[in-house]
Amino acid sequence: MRILVFFDLPVLTNEDKRNYRRFRKNLIKNGFIMLQESVYCKMITSPTMEKSVNNMLMKNKPPAGMVQSLLLTENQFIKMKYICGEFSSDVVDSEDRVVVL
Repeated sequence: MRILVFFDLPVLTNEDKRNYRRFRKNLIKNGFIMLQESVYCKMITSPTMEKSVNNMLMKNKPPAGMVQSLLLTENQFIKMKYICGEFSSDVVDSEDRVVVL
């Protein structure tokens, strides 16, 4: 099973930004990977693990904003469609050397 965590947190003040960073770092520390900005995912193996993840989320929730979690089976998760626009990057992604004079 997978647990998805969606969050929408304010980042207006320095304290809001600090709370956002703290929450995000806590997710990463607990094994979540980022699917999108403010959408994180973690594989879980049992209902007790789901309970402990939800307890961790409740314990570390920021004072403002919204945090949601959703439990999906592996079958539901692998049926996710990825629809992307055209990829563009300023990073040179080859072994050729670039010399700017």
